[in-house]
Amino acid sequence: MLKVGLLSDTHAYWDSRYALHFADCDEIWHAGDIGSLEIIEKLTAIKPVRAVYGNIDGQEIRKLFPKHLRFSIEGTTVWMTHIGGYPGKYDKEVIPEIFAHPPKLFITGHSHILKVKYDKKLDLLHINPGAAGKYGFHKTRTLVRFCIDEGNFKDLEVIELAE
Repeated sequence: MLKVGLLSDTHAYWDSRYALHFADCDEIWHAGDIGSLEIIEKLTAIKPVRAVYGNIDGQEIRKLFPKHLRFSIEGTTVWMTHIGGYPGKYDKEVIPEIFAHPPKLFITGHSHILKVKYDKKLDLLHINPGAAGKYGFHKTRTLVRFCIDEGNFKDLEVIELAE
């Protein structure tokens, strides 16, 4: 079983509670708009990090992380990208690939809107963890934790970071 800490859209903002909430995770996944290498350094000091770059990320982050990250883990397939849309409104850039080769878990960021939605047509779970940073229109900063156990997703938790 793998316990994942998921966040997105930090926009270079560090909150020490990331470390608290992700301390018992096996990996941390960042769905883009990281904002600075300092964020990655601090997250990596907690646990191993998988990440994709977002539209605000500069070349130093784009050199370290891909735009799209597809991998298999714990008996399932994952696709993480910053701008991907969600079931019923996938981004035009991901449509050909997601319909041809749907993952079991599709993770996006960008919208700053927390969303967990199952796509019956593609048999995939979509998670957007919302925004963990302060930049943007969102009112509540959020993180997500969940487990992957032999291809099953379970124990999903939404963490609200109140001021």
